[in-house]
Amino acid sequence: MPAPKKMDLQEETVRLLVLQLRQTADSQSGLIVELNRAGFGQTRIAELLGTTQNAVNVALNKAKKRQSKGARPKPKGS
Repeated sequence: MPAPKKMDLQEETVRLLVLQLRQTADSQSGLIVELNRAGFGQTRIAELLGTTQNAVNVALNKAKKRQSKGARPKPKGS
């Protein structure tokens, strides 16, 4: 069996980290913000989460507005 390519291992690692973040994030928008803080771009975040770039953009803009108002993100299930 051939060894996995380096990119395959990197992609697998990224996807596992996203799964871990999903368990700790309060919401999908919280997850989007954390991935963005980690340096992922909107297109890559959308790809990893199976959503659209527009949805990622909206979540980041709402988070930015909340931050500028000093509000905290809503907890999961609110």
